[in-house]
Amino acid sequence: MESRIKKFSEIGIKDVCTVGGKNASLGEMYNKLTSKGVSIPNGFATTSYAFWEFLKENKIETPLKQLLTKLNRKDYSNLETIGEQARKYILNGTFSSAFSKDIKKSYTSLCGKDLKEVAVRSSATAEDLPDASFAGQHETYLNIKGEDELLEAVKKCYASLYTNRAIKYREDKGFKHHTIALSVGMQLMVRSDKGCSGVGFTIEPESGFENVIVLSGVWGLGENIVQGTVNPDEFYVFKPSLKQGKYPIIQKKMGDKKLSMIYANKTQEQSIVNSNTPKNKQQQFVLTDKEIIKLSNWAKLIEDHYQKPMDIEWAKDGITNQLFITQARPETVHQTRNKNSLIEYKLLEKGTILSQGNAIGSKIKVGKACFLKSPKNVGSLVPNTIIITDTITPDWDPLLKQVSGIVTNKGGRTSHAAIVARELGVPAIVGCGDATKTIIDGTIITISCAQGKTGYIYKGELSFEEKEIDFQNIKMPKTEVKMILADPENAFPLSFYPNDGVGLLRMEFIITHNVKIHPMALVKFDQLTDISLKKEITTITETYKDKKEYFVDKLSQGIATIVAAFYPKEVIVRLSDFKTNEYANLIGGKDFEPHEENPMLGFRGASRYYNDLYKAGFALECEAIKKVREQMGLINLKVMIPFCRTLNEGKKVIATMAENGLKQSENGLEIYTMVEIPSNVILAEKFAEIFDGFSIGSNDLTQLTLGIDRDSELMGKLFDENDAAAKQMIKMAIQSAIKTQTKIGLCGQAPSDFPEFAAFLVNEGIDSISFNPDALLQGIENINKAEESLKVANKANDFIFYK
Repeated sequence: MESRIKKFSEIGIKDVCTVGGKNASLGEMYNKLTSKGVSIPNGFATTSYAFWEFLKENKIETPLKQLLTKLNRKDYSNLETIGEQARKYILNGTFSSAFSKDIKKSYTSLCGKDLKEVAVRSSATAEDLPDASFAGQHETYLNIKGEDELLEAVKKCYASLYTNRAIKYREDKGFKHHTIALSVGMQLMVRSDKGCSGVGFTIEPESGFENVIVLSGVWGLGENIVQGTVNPDEFYVFKPSLKQGKYPIIQKKMGDKKLSMIYANKTQEQSIVNSNTPKNKQQQFVLTDKEIIKLSNWAKLIEDHYQKPMDIEWAKDGITNQLFITQARPETVHQTRNKNSLIEYKLLEKGTILSQGNAIGSKIKVGKACFLKSPKNVGSLVPNTIIITDTITPDWDPLLKQVSGIVTNKGGRTSHAAIVARELGVPAIVGCGDATKTIIDGTIITISCAQGKTGYIYKGELSFEEKEIDFQNIKMPKTEVKMILADPENAFPLSFYPNDGVGLLRMEFIITHNVKIHPMALVKFDQLTDISLKKEITTITETYKDKKEYFVDKLSQGIATIVAAFYPKEVIVRLSDFKTNEYANLIGGKDFEPHEENPMLGFRGASRYYNDLYKAGFALECEAIKKVREQMGLINLKVMIPFCRTLNEGKKVIATMAENGLKQSENGLEIYTMVEIPSNVILAEKFAEIFDGFSIGSNDLTQLTLGIDRDSELMGKLFDENDAAAKQMIKMAIQSAIKTQTKIGLCGQAPSDFPEFAAFLVNEGIDSISFNPDALLQGIENINKAEESLKVANKANDFIFYK
């Protein structure tokens, strides 16, 4: 006779048909990975044989089949009634004495005489196939203690095979209802109600970037992440740094974690309650760096074992302080995606922003805002409906396939709303906080997930374009093609574009958006006299004892994200190049910046780094670079000095960097300089003795060659990178670089806007050209044409020569 119960030690991934994907995976990990240090709570599972036996003994197999033939498959108008009746059939059934005895015996064997709490989880026998996750379709019951309570939970899990959402999910996926059984796993309880819990992906869930592990966590039970009730902490871990034993955490984002889900007293009607998280815990990460790294190592072991990206659940026991993996399933969204092809969305106009949150997907949609408090409130949905709601739970799933977009107040990137939106290919913006207040029900809105990790909801209908790009048909030229980047949020998706690395990473964007505070206001915080300013800085840096560490942390994480996205290709980071008026706009900046009549030609670039007015701020920039290169192991980062006026200034900056731990050539550190001042061109051969490479900044070089302020409306028409004098300066710089065997590139718009400019650079022998992402593909085309023309011309010259 087939077994009704199997211990985790008796099952593996080959047993999906017997115990479902969830339980098979738990058994597989328990048997194969515990010896490698991965902690999996022990347990046992009921089998599909036990489920079919239960249906036969209670004579409900045929009634269930007949009931489901009555399902209205056109609009599913009777789904709720069918689901309710199906669940009633099962809940009215009884377990045989033999099955009850088997469960009780296994429970005692697992826990000993002192029956402990267990987690009771549903696991469908067709679960976790490559294109189906069954995420959230069936029920889980936590903190179950005692034989009677356990038997009741098993029966409820059986009934959950026929939740409305599970029925609709199987319909959508083409599964036949009567072929799927339900296994129930019983697992020793991890007391995360007194600790913390969360989820993790061994792939970046939005872009499919494979070199990071993304972990999310909350205090208490993980249901708050699934339901999207709170915004969790997020941690991004870079796999190559993890493998090298370097510091691998490239991003840490603190969520509000306003609520903590805990078990209710047995006397209370509810089994779990959400309580307010104490303020000090809201401002504390749920995991230490050591725990993040441990979980990430486990996640990588799990991914390596299954040879595919995985979606895991983890928990930390608040009594023992031990970490555990409680579930693992294949990641289903990106496995079947063609990474050589994408549809690029781009807004063509600006609009009024109504709200913003976490962008899920990369699409743009226009539709009618429809406010819903629950899926039961819905009548008939018109095409292009965009749901606006507080939060979304698995009960919403049958509805979500009918909508064009989803907007929620609550939730993070790993909430159920986010997971289902990705699987359905529906754009979603979650965790907005105020969407139900700022958006008017019934109005037309535009939701954009095409601007990085932040999604925006705009008032009215904005025009946009969508363009399909097939990277397989793009031929890369011999001249290196690099990107100009600034925003870390766009780094992972942009890394899939054809490229040879990043020729210019502009640090200013990260300082403005991620840091926000002038570095000298952090260095000299105690000397600030403005009370309101000190209060503002204190609020922003609240979780940091050392305010200087805040700057280093935020800047290094922003830089590391971009450098990691393109690893191991080179990424050239330009040190800060704000003008004094721009620095003054940072929080606390006005107290540390002199007033200048012409900031463009004033205290900017290299001249700041060794000057007492900014030297301590520059030390923080160096510390951030050093952290990325040395602690994180991202030695593909190279550094570039902007606006270096003289040879002596170049030497001073190199010496100042060395004082701050960034020594040229040490650990492969290369230091470039921008060629954007005529002095850089005239003395290029001398500058080559100081620096490892050049990057032509064509905008500044053109304006300083022609004596034109490129920001002047009156003089704007005269500004032209194609001007003969500007091109002569570029030509001279390239010739000097070739003579001294110094790498040289150019960053600018002209090679994509003007094919003849690209041809000019190629003909002169430039090593690389860097483009903004929106100009990259046109730039590649222009370079390819230029190289082909040069090839034809060279052949013709060879023919004449030999003749």
